[in-house]
Amino acid sequence: MPTYESYLDANQPRFLAELLDFLRIPSISAIPAHAADVQRAAAWVAARVTAAGLEHAQILPTGGHPVVYADWLHAPGQPTVLIYGHFDVQPVDPLDQWTHPPFAPHIEEGRVYARGASDDKGNMLVPILALEAMLKSDGRLPINIKVFFEGQEEIGSPQLGAFLPQHKALFACDLVVNADGGQYSETEPEILVGLRGGCGVQIDVKAAKMDLHSGFYGGVVMNPIHALVMLLNSMRAPDGVITIAGFYADVLPLSPEDRARIAAVPFDLEAVKADLQIPATFSEAGYTPREASWARPTLEVNGIWGGFQDEGVKTVLPSEAHAKVTCRLVANQDPERIVGLLQAHVAEHLPPGVTATVTPLLFRASPYLAPADFPGNQVVREILVELYGREPYYVRSGGSIPVCSLFAQHLGAYTASFGFGISDERQHSPDEFYRLASFRKGQSAYVKLLARLGRGV
Repeated sequence: MPTYESYLDANQPRFLAELLDFLRIPSISAIPAHAADVQRAAAWVAARVTAAGLEHAQILPTGGHPVVYADWLHAPGQPTVLIYGHFDVQPVDPLDQWTHPPFAPHIEEGRVYARGASDDKGNMLVPILALEAMLKSDGRLPINIKVFFEGQEEIGSPQLGAFLPQHKALFACDLVVNADGGQYSETEPEILVGLRGGCGVQIDVKAAKMDLHSGFYGGVVMNPIHALVMLLNSMRAPDGVITIAGFYADVLPLSPEDRARIAAVPFDLEAVKADLQIPATFSEAGYTPREASWARPTLEVNGIWGGFQDEGVKTVLPSEAHAKVTCRLVANQDPERIVGLLQAHVAEHLPPGVTATVTPLLFRASPYLAPADFPGNQVVREILVELYGREPYYVRSGGSIPVCSLFAQHLGAYTASFGFGISDERQHSPDEFYRLASFRKGQSAYVKLLARLGRGV
């Protein structure tokens, strides 16, 4: 029998070709016209895990984009590990900023450029290849494996809150391993312990029944754009503190140990400013930029529109104005409660002369925070130290992976993140890429992780 490494080495050309095929599928979950492409990606994944040697592959309907399940359950007395990833991707706009078409993968200087290359198709394929290497080499795995690969992560996994409780027995496990993660750099490892959640609303402000002549009605009728701006301004103080009543009531404060771990992660303020081409950063008073982005809640205006926006002048007093507002949430905030607080704030602070409708957005995710030293993270630490020759940083993410909190809530299982993307790989941006060195490193790393989990958690 070949060793795992020799199997992986011998099959790298095929694995790379498969990755390119996977990346060609425009599985954009946010755009309804691509729903069939998301389904096609699910079929690709189901076929690929079956080819790797897993059993009982199923494409499970959710009421939205699907989930792919498969398993290998022939290790009696050993733990059951659920491997998580997602095969949906972000939209590609602005298209003119891509050097090459986003769904025509391009390899250059050891990198593959395509939408979804790093987030999360490259990372998600890695554990499948490791499982194949072990199954084809030994005919068995050291532990029991289930997979949960979803097609709606990039839109907040809206159906999974109802889906997972209905399938608790199918996905029951002792530990979740999340392939939608990364490392701090090519030479520095990290362990992800927390993710922010989120929620959002659209605010529609209405004044007169139609647009009005600003000369006849300006100064008489409230301008809904001005009203909306005043309303939005009432939500946050100049020092960044969110002023919505009750917003911070459930926030889990940072302990001295939390702050020390965050401070231990390198952060070059001047480099960040130069890279983003901004004159200064802006953080909530009393918190460092890293603390603010990893462990404090936010309220952001994502879009605002209304009135005349073409070239030239149109002296109009618009009848409507609109804004989309989202909040990133931290433990132990509840998205439903925060939406209610936003609605109450709008009702209380709405200027006279206009009406407002506050509609919850589909984006909804609970925050996730795991003990830094829970057993799954201890095993991940061992493997990372072996791979990188140094201790990992303990990090949090300002973003969300909504299903992690659902796994904790419904399966009673914490998630250990084990991915190999790096933050400079332009996830969600034009020219997204994934390092082929990480693609290969991750395969060996997953073999080591699975073998180590077979010796006990």
